[in-house]
Amino acid sequence: MAKTNKQKQEMERDTDTALSDVEEEVFKPVSPEPDEAVPDLEKDIAAEKDKYLRLAAEYDNYRKRSAKERDMIYSDARVDAISKLLPVYDNLERALKMECSDEAYFKGIEMIVTQLTETLENMGVRVIPALGEVFDPKLHNAVMTIENPELGEKIIAEEYQKGFILGDRVIRFSTVVVAN
Repeated sequence: MAKTNKQKQEMERDTDTALSDVEEEVFKPVSPEPDEAVPDLEKDIAAEKDKYLRLAAEYDNYRKRSAKERDMIYSDARVDAISKLLPVYDNLERALKMECSDEAYFKGIEMIVTQLTETLENMGVRVIPALGEVFDPKLHNAVMTIENPELGEKIIAEEYQKGFILGDRVIRFSTVVVAN
């Protein structure tokens, strides 16, 4: 069936009307009134921002905790290694106190003790002062007390074994005899 010109014109008009309706719908200006979905989107954005900030804070705490643990492990390893050398130091100190007829042998032991002492000092290890000092339970281990009117109260009269400290950490307490 052949469409007449009138029918064709009506179809074109209907099509034009439909196109203009679609154009109006697509290109219509956004109304300044808030849409119902906008508050929901703002809530979602705020929730995601909160999750992000919490995750960033957790990661920062993890990073700091890991660094602190790494430092503690390093410090513990240093203390452990140094504490294993201290019996050697003690034996060399005892060897120096013994009488020796061979001067070269005695000089060799003396040089070894000096070298070991310097090495410990270079590592940050210090000898805890004891003899003549006031007794400090944080640094000294008292194994005996004596009465000595010449010394004041709680003054260290004798040192049996030297103590060592690394930074603020005691590696080994000084073993001492306390007066009065």
